[in-house]
Amino acid sequence: MTRFLPAAAIAAAIVLGTPSPAFAVQPPEAAAPAAQTAFDRRAAQLVDLFAGKIAFADYFAPSFQAAVPEPRFDEFSAGLIAQYGQPVAVDKVTATGDRSGTVLLRFEKGVATVVLDVGTAADERVTGLRVTGVAVTNDSLDKVAAEIAALPGQAGFLVAELGEAGIRPLAASNADRQFAIGSTIKLYILDELAAQVAGGKRKWSDVVPLSHFSFSSAGTANWPAETPVTLQTLANWMISVSDNGSTDTLIHLLGRAPIEARMRAAGHSDPSRNIPMLTTVEAFALKGNNFSDLRPLFIKGDDAAQRQLIESNRSRLTLANVDGVSFTDGPRFIDSLEWFASPNDIARLMVDLRARRSKTLLEAMAINNGVGPVAAADWTYLGYKGGSENGVLSMSLLGQRKTDGKWFVVTASWNNPDANVDTGPLIGLVTRLLALAAK
Repeated sequence: MTRFLPAAAIAAAIVLGTPSPAFAVQPPEAAAPAAQTAFDRRAAQLVDLFAGKIAFADYFAPSFQAAVPEPRFDEFSAGLIAQYGQPVAVDKVTATGDRSGTVLLRFEKGVATVVLDVGTAADERVTGLRVTGVAVTNDSLDKVAAEIAALPGQAGFLVAELGEAGIRPLAASNADRQFAIGSTIKLYILDELAAQVAGGKRKWSDVVPLSHFSFSSAGTANWPAETPVTLQTLANWMISVSDNGSTDTLIHLLGRAPIEARMRAAGHSDPSRNIPMLTTVEAFALKGNNFSDLRPLFIKGDDAAQRQLIESNRSRLTLANVDGVSFTDGPRFIDSLEWFASPNDIARLMVDLRARRSKTLLEAMAINNGVGPVAAADWTYLGYKGGSENGVLSMSLLGQRKTDGKWFVVTASWNNPDANVDTGPLIGLVTRLLALAAK
């Protein structure tokens, strides 16, 4: 529910390394067509590189290794393969000199454009590698829908245009089904914060103490208690890195009831699933082994009973009592103790967020666009929030298309109560949905 999706790090296209200086095109009279250049040799090895058959240190120069450590490159490569299948062949090589040029690298499901630069050292190792785009072969919304339907467990998605006439679906599956969405719920908190700012109750620049800490907080882990931070800082952390301490601080500051009311106003079709609006600490605690006595009472209780249980056990439901060991295995109670929304609920929420016309809100959502720079290239604006925990993955994007200025939502959720789910497949599927929406 709380580990932010590392989608930007493993999306299908990111810039890797720094290109070497430009080289002039070799004049025809000096060319030796039969000779293979350093660029040609390294280009021919790309299939083996991405297949893991060439050692990272043997292929890349020290300057590249310093800029892009091997674990990061491995994660990037794994993301490409998860989305587009195994590397198959080099389709085309276009040199701009002996040591640089562009390569069309074919994968099972698409063709990647790779810009390659080779260093001048005797070992001819690569100093720059950039994947500037991936074209999926004969892709369609129906093909992606079929692959989503084949995921183990339950999954649903929606691609829709957001216009003056409302939400116009382009493709969908299980769009009205309630899915566990993890940290995607934080968009409702952002919506209420923006509403309170618009109403004059608060300002984005207001300074407040970091009052609540939580498990798995990427931004505020080990920060001193009561550190002064602005509301904009809390919002940026909550959305961009899914920081849980920031989230819980905002829930306590804004109030559960106003956030719940905002969720209803934004059109959630089954708000009771998220009432009371649990803090991340409360959710972690109730899922853990330390609360096996309270958990069944909470699950079977109605909204009022659940709220009373939370209030009467405030002294127990704290970070100190979260049993982190409980979350090292498989999914835990994702059907009954989570945050929930349907793809259509998320679309209505995106309509509400865009209607705020808040530059600060949109900027918070755009810090981590979830899919990387190449997937975002067709969009004037791209905002994102994801959520994940064992057995749960959710990805939701709000975008304005470059070609015509139209706004779209792309959202997908995948739940499997019986086993953990892998981020790679869903990232690839959502990236393809986004690319198809951009056409």
